[in-house]
Amino acid sequence: MVQRWHDLLFAHWPCAENDLRPFIPAPLEIETFDGTPWISVIPFYMTGVRMRATPPVPTANAFLELNVRTYVTMDGIPGIWFFSLDAASLLAVIGARLGISLPYFPAAMTMTKREREIAYTSDRWSIAGPRASFAARYQPIGPAFHAPPGTLDHFLTERYALYASDGKRVWRGDIIHPPWSLQPAEARIDRNSMIAAAGVRAQGDAPLLHFAAFQDVRLWWPVRVR
Repeated sequence: MVQRWHDLLFAHWPCAENDLRPFIPAPLEIETFDGTPWISVIPFYMTGVRMRATPPVPTANAFLELNVRTYVTMDGIPGIWFFSLDAASLLAVIGARLGISLPYFPAAMTMTKREREIAYTSDRWSIAGPRASFAARYQPIGPAFHAPPGTLDHFLTERYALYASDGKRVWRGDIIHPPWSLQPAEARIDRNSMIAAAGVRAQGDAPLLHFAAFQDVRLWWPVRVR
């Protein structure tokens, strides 16, 4: 697939490995930075979503999405484990659940932009899964940079694989994109039950924040690795 992601907020919190382990298949190792695992909430907007060499599908080619993820590794390949992916496109939700076993949920979502500030809300459909909502205002507050390898910024953002499971098998999907052009960010998070809905407890009140204006992405079809 090809996609473009817009106006992303990366909000990261440290958490406990014991909280994460029950939700992640045993073949995957929970990856930590200086001994600490992290969980992230990432709101953004997607456009140009389509299979390569095919036209876009109406109602599933541009929509809001909100991810909750942590960081794992397997066979020496670091990647992302998603607790949830809420989306404003029901067709995209159905396709992702059936096609690649990712935990997508339909949600009512809004996003407005005034100058640099973005207002974002998401409320998961009550019949779709654990109730979860998010509301925040965020914006970049500094110049763009590329995270140096070995830093926490790099650990949390430069990920080129995702892992998923159907309960019996583990799949990896490779992701291709340029290095993230990150900016420091500020955010006022008025409502966030996304992490609690995943069964995890975030540690600390103030998240580590990054902003990215856009990213062009290619995703390869997942392959079974276990």
